Amino acid sequence: MTEEIMLNGCLENNAAAQETLYMRLSPKMLGVCYRFAKNREDAEDMLQEGFIKVFAQIHQYRNEGALEGWIRRIVVHTCINILKKNKKFSDSVDINCASGIGIREETIPSIMQAKQVVECIRLLPVGYRTVLNLYAVEGYSHKEIGNMLDIEESTSRSQYTRAKAMLEDILIKKNILLKPRNKTAVVLPGAVASK
Repeated sequence: MTEEIMLNGCLENNAAAQETLYMRLSPKMLGVCYRFAKNREDAEDMLQEGFIKVFAQIHQYRNEGALEGWIRRIVVHTCINILKKNKKFSDSVDINCASGIGIREETIPSIMQAKQVVECIRLLPVGYRTVLNLYAVEGYSHKEIGNMLDIEESTSRSQYTRAKAMLEDILIKKNILLKPRNKTAVVLPGAVASK
C-alpha cells in the first residue's frame, strides 16, 4: 500500500489503512516513547495514546513535510503530556548528584550501541531524561522545551547540563566510559586519550 493510499484510507477511518500505518511506524515510535518512559509498559501506553491522537488528528496533516515527522511530533507531545499529567516531570535530583565531572559534548561515543545509551538515559530522573531527549535527540530549543514543559528556559538549560553530567557518571560507573585523569575528556575502554 502506498503512503498516499494509506493516508487516504486513514482519512476515511479505514481500519486496514490504519493498521498498515501503525505497523509501519509503531516500532520507530515505540523507540521514541521508550526514551521518555520508565519501562516498556509505560512506553507502550504512550505509543497507544499517541496513535489514538494521530488517527483523531490525521485530517490536520497537510502533506507539508514527511508524514513520519508529523507523527513523531504528535508522539513526542503525547509523551510530554502524559509525564506532565502524572506529575512525573516534577521529580528532581539534588545538583550534588551531578557534580564533579567535566562535561564536553563529544563525551558520549558514537560507536556505543543504541540500546546501551537508551538504558543509561532511562536511569536518569524523569525531568533530566525528558529535557535531554527533547534537546539532544529531538532537536528542540531550550525555549521550546520551556514552553512545552511549563518551565523557564534557564531551567531547561540547567536540567540539560545536569542530565549530561549524570549520564556521564552513569556511563563511567557501568564501565562504558573510562573516567579521565584530567576530567576534560572521557575515553572508551581500550582507547588512548588524546592530549
